[in-house]
Amino acid sequence: MSEKEVEKKQTKKVIKYIIIIILSLVVMSGLIYISINLYISYKEKKEYDALAEAMQNVENTESQDEEEEKQEKTEKMINLEELHNENEDIVAWVEIPGTNVNYPILQGDDNSYYINHNYKKKYSASGSIFLDKDVDLQLPSSNFLMYGHRNKNGAMFEDLYKYKDESFYKEHKTINFTTLSEDVEYDIMAVFKSRVYYVNEKNVFRYYFFVNAETKEEYDDYVSNAKKASLYDTGISAEYGEQLITLSTCEYSQTDGRFVVVAKKSV
Repeated sequence: MSEKEVEKKQTKKVIKYIIIIILSLVVMSGLIYISINLYISYKEKKEYDALAEAMQNVENTESQDEEEEKQEKTEKMINLEELHNENEDIVAWVEIPGTNVNYPILQGDDNSYYINHNYKKKYSASGSIFLDKDVDLQLPSSNFLMYGHRNKNGAMFEDLYKYKDESFYKEHKTINFTTLSEDVEYDIMAVFKSRVYYVNEKNVFRYYFFVNAETKEEYDDYVSNAKKASLYDTGISAEYGEQLITLSTCEYSQTDGRFVVVAKKSV
C-alpha cells in the first residue's frame, strides 16, 4: 500500500472518529437538556402540590374583629386571598377532586403571558392555568373561560383528557371553583373535542369566543352547541343566567386540536 493510500486511510479514520465524537456530544447534550427539563418539571409539580396542600389549611392569626369579618369565608377563600396579596394576577383556584387538577388561576392583560410563566411570574415551559383576559369575575361574565397546557408528568390540564372516557366522567362529575368572593361547585355539562378554526370557516362552533352573552339566544346557542358536540350525554344542561366555566387544553389528534370541558354552577 502506498504512503498516499495509507495517509488517505488514516484521514478517513480520523474523520470517522471526529464524527463519532460530535454525535456523542450531541446525544449527551440532548440527554442533559432533557434531564434538566424533567428536573425543572418535577420541581415545579412538587411546588404546586405543596401549594395545593396549603390551600386546605389556614393558620389562625386574625384578631377577633378580623375573624368575625371572615367567618363567611372558606379556608380556600382565605388562602386564595393571601396568594392574591402576593400576586394580584392570582384571581381564582380550580380543583377537580380525585385528579391532579388543583391549581391557582392567573389572569393577565393578554392571553399569552401565562402560557409560559408560573404564578410567581417566573418563566416556565409548563405555564399556568389562566383565565381569558376578557373574563370579569366581578360582573360576572357568563362564562369563566380558562386555558392550560397538558404536561406528560400529569401536571396542569393533562388529566382533563381523561374525560374522553365516560367512565372517568361518572367518577369525577364536579369541579370546585374558588374566587375571592365565593367557593362553589360546578356540575360538568359537556365534554368535547374541537380545534382552532380558520377565519374563513363558516358554521363552526368557536367555543373560545364565548365569554359574555349579550342575549339569551347567544347563551342558549353556546349551551346547545356544547351539548351537541359532547362525546356523551351527561344529563346536565344550563338555562340563561346560570354561571358557566369552560376548561380548555390541547388535543393532539388534529392540528391545533383542543379538548374542552364545560360545567355550570351547582344549584
